[in-house]
Amino acid sequence: MEAVVVDVGSKLLKAGFAIPDQTPAMIIPTQMKRMLDDESTTEGSPVDDLTIDPVVRGYIRDWDAVEDLLHHVLYTGLGWEIGNEGHILFTDPLCTPKANKERLVQLMFENFNISGFYASEQSVLSLYAVGRISGCTVDIGHGKIDIAPVIEGAVHHIGSRRFEFGGTDLTNFLAQELGKSNPQVNISMFDVEKIKEQYSCCVEDELAYQKTQHSCPVEKHTLPDGQVITIGRERYTAGEALFQPCLLGLEAHGIVEQLVRAISNVSSDNHRQLLENTVVCGGTSSMIGFEERFQKESTLSSSAVQPTLVKAPEYMPENLNMYSAWVGGAILAKVVFPQNQHITKADYDETGPSIVHRKCF
Repeated sequence: MEAVVVDVGSKLLKAGFAIPDQTPAMIIPTQMKRMLDDESTTEGSPVDDLTIDPVVRGYIRDWDAVEDLLHHVLYTGLGWEIGNEGHILFTDPLCTPKANKERLVQLMFENFNISGFYASEQSVLSLYAVGRISGCTVDIGHGKIDIAPVIEGAVHHIGSRRFEFGGTDLTNFLAQELGKSNPQVNISMFDVEKIKEQYSCCVEDELAYQKTQHSCPVEKHTLPDGQVITIGRERYTAGEALFQPCLLGLEAHGIVEQLVRAISNVSSDNHRQLLENTVVCGGTSSMIGFEERFQKESTLSSSAVQPTLVKAPEYMPENLNMYSAWVGGAILAKVVFPQNQHITKADYDETGPSIVHRKCF
């Protein structure tokens, strides 16, 4: 049986058997709805679903919910049989607490009775997906942005940076801007997310963004409930916030300059290799004009070596940046499990959850 690769994000869970040049077999929302029981509702009040986010800013917060989610994915979605579970590889966010890593390996061996476990950092896996072992990964997630230099397959943690904002914050910002231009319409966050995916794009530079204040084409958009809103300059706000975080009220440099500053903490011998092998991933990086804006900002950065984006190989799936960590995990699974580099049940029984720090990462 092929090993299973699982990438649990704040917004989406990607899972599937380790077939490197394919997309994950399952891509489902991580957010869950759970019925409130009778004891948690007052008499006469309507019984409603409770929406829970088991993964927040990239880290698992509700382990019971994640266990339910994985049970559905592995047994119902991917067809594992109870008593005949196989190997599993998890992608791991940057700077995951040690306790989380131990709890995950404990959950998989004790609750799912897996035969083998491995985990690797998302930054490394995203580079593997484009055929690199050294470079720099900029991961724009739903709830965070991780910037990580990777040298010979290992994350350089001193040079890594994590920012507690991501796609969900860009959606909230877009909602504010749409509210200003359409004050009579109440737009749900679900609809704002869809509008962001459909309309958002990046202008070529900061000057071009400033010009949109005075002249910008306006489109009418009909919401599912029939209400009509106008979308003009708002289409550029989410993308611009990545390069001007001050728009979100954050005192931080733009994403390219943050990358350059992160690399400055690494030995100068590696600067060129890291910057010229930059991988940007996450759904937000699929925004129209993002790549062109990134390269334009690179020419304006403080670095003597310009950051250069790596193109995905032609044989890889389209929109690889949306699930590059999963694809990298599928590539790695083809190595670690056949070569017995993973954690076995015997390893876990002998050492306990702390084995994850010695055999993984």
